[in-house]
Amino acid sequence: MNRPPLSFAVLGAGSWGTALAMLLAGNGYKVKLWAHHVDHAEAMQQQRSNERYLPGITFPENLEVTAELQQAVEEADTILIVVPSHAFRSTLTLIKPFLNEKHRIVWGTKGLEPGSQKLLHQQAVEELKSNIPLAVVSGPTFAKEVAMQQPGAVTVASINSSFANDLALAFHNDHFRAYTGDDVVGVEIGGAVKNVMAIAAGVADGLGFGANTRAALIARGLAEASRLGVALGGQRETFIGLTGLGDLVLTCTDNQSRNRRFGMAMGKGENREQAIAEIGQVVEGIATAKEVYGLAQQHNVDMPITEQVYKVLYEELSPKEAVHN
Repeated sequence: MNRPPLSFAVLGAGSWGTALAMLLAGNGYKVKLWAHHVDHAEAMQQQRSNERYLPGITFPENLEVTAELQQAVEEADTILIVVPSHAFRSTLTLIKPFLNEKHRIVWGTKGLEPGSQKLLHQQAVEELKSNIPLAVVSGPTFAKEVAMQQPGAVTVASINSSFANDLALAFHNDHFRAYTGDDVVGVEIGGAVKNVMAIAAGVADGLGFGANTRAALIARGLAEASRLGVALGGQRETFIGLTGLGDLVLTCTDNQSRNRRFGMAMGKGENREQAIAEIGQVVEGIATAKEVYGLAQQHNVDMPITEQVYKVLYEELSPKEAVHN
């Protein structure tokens, strides 16, 4: 395979950022993984693993870890941002002074901006105000399975087809495949809404409901995501692909999903703070539910499951009453 001659700075050393950095380094690329906290970066570099988020999985030799953001950005031509959605804009602001005409930016973040309900690409365009090529990578992928080199697939979406193709080749190997597309809006909405639906599915399971309930939630959740995506300019067919149906099924049915586990805890009677503390990582669907609900109201899109999740999280509606509704 003729791989494009790229070098990567992966910004965000959580489980997903680390897994993507390992995938790219394993494919032979020069990769620097940036961690926000110096002690975390030093521990990973010394242990050659991310024991906090992906314990026991050894880094490829050519994966370097750093807490020096400027160095990581300036030494790479492709910046892969994998921070929580609430930190996405601030990360763009931090790297902006170090960017030049050689750089291209892709993100694996999923969610909307708190308060503004803006999609990730909208934030990138506003912050960078330049011709830097932009892309999003998303799909039904749990970080641990990617890091363990189990088979998987993602979609890379960009209006710059050359950039999308380069990224797809960079991610591709004998156990991992990347498909390309241009529906950035559809991919971003699918990645955001599925976290809300995973909370709903978790609540239903936590209450003791069965497979029928879960299947109905997934099917109607897909309809909600599709309606919102199309209203915002996305393509309907995106939602029956990897970043729509694929990601939705994954996160609603497996306990590796933090959002599903959070919903299950709520369904079993735990309060929000207890559930978050037990998980110990960012549960994206909590903030996303508020923004998706607001976006749906703004565009007059009917999203009843999203509305019930919002009311459980922000209006103290009981989980049992929400599922009944």
